Amino acid sequence: MPEQRNDQPELDPTGQRSGKSEEQGAPSADEQSFWLKRKERLKQELGHFDEDDSRMLVPSSLELGPGAVDKYVISKQIVRMQEPRRLTPDDLDERRIIYPESRNRTLVNRFRDLRTKLLELSGGNNFTLVVSGASSGAGSSFVALNLAAAFAFDQAKTALIIDCNLREPSLHSTLDVLPETGLTDFLDDPDYDIARILYPTGIPRLRLIPAGSRRETPSEFFTSFRMKQFLQAVRRRYPDRFIVLDTAPISESPDARILTELCDYAMLVVPHGKITATTAEHAATAFNPDKFVGAVING
Repeated sequence: MPEQRNDQPELDPTGQRSGKSEEQGAPSADEQSFWLKRKERLKQELGHFDEDDSRMLVPSSLELGPGAVDKYVISKQIVRMQEPRRLTPDDLDERRIIYPESRNRTLVNRFRDLRTKLLELSGGNNFTLVVSGASSGAGSSFVALNLAAAFAFDQAKTALIIDCNLREPSLHSTLDVLPETGLTDFLDDPDYDIARILYPTGIPRLRLIPAGSRRETPSEFFTSFRMKQFLQAVRRRYPDRFIVLDTAPISESPDARILTELCDYAMLVVPHGKITATTAEHAATAFNPDKFVGAVING
């Protein structure tokens, strides 16, 4: 089921934990009024109400504006996300998903190194990343999911993986999630609340947006203005969240190229020993060179 949230720790209007020392003294009436008004304005900009914490995600209106993010408040919301279930180490090993205590240190370290290189490229800022295979069976879903899991290692960060392979979605099966709705349902309905398509994965601080109802022409969804708004909003409103998009192979669909134009970076997954160097080079040149970060050999 879509994610739910715990009650949040009590915060004073400045975004700090409640409780002042006796030496500080009580704030004046003018100060209290200023901070209360600021808090209410922030809530309105974020579409947030005390009785519905899920709306701290992305309001259905997807309205953006400068100063709309209070990083302290949002960071606390993210860190306290509920995990209704946890995948055990055996579950993760079976699904070939990395975790900090995994015995496969080589695999863990490779994804950690990849994460570090991307963070260096972004200057430590969060970003949206398209991951696409050079061919069918390249393993882009495996790379995308494990890279997202690597970002979620950090307890101060979270990751969101979006299944944009509308023709052959697989992430919900890998994570043993039974989605009622997904990305296409959200894009279809301008009044859809994004909280309805965000699912816990069983991995701390990692969330999934499944593909949703299948469509014959998925590229129409990705070229929509609502998709552009959605990606901009979900990144800007969560400064601690890294977003990974798993797409259909770039050799078989225009989806990866379309989504790359909406995202910060793009990465190619090349299956080891299964395609020629010419085929891999051709797939790489299909990306916008200003956003292409490189290829990962999988196998």
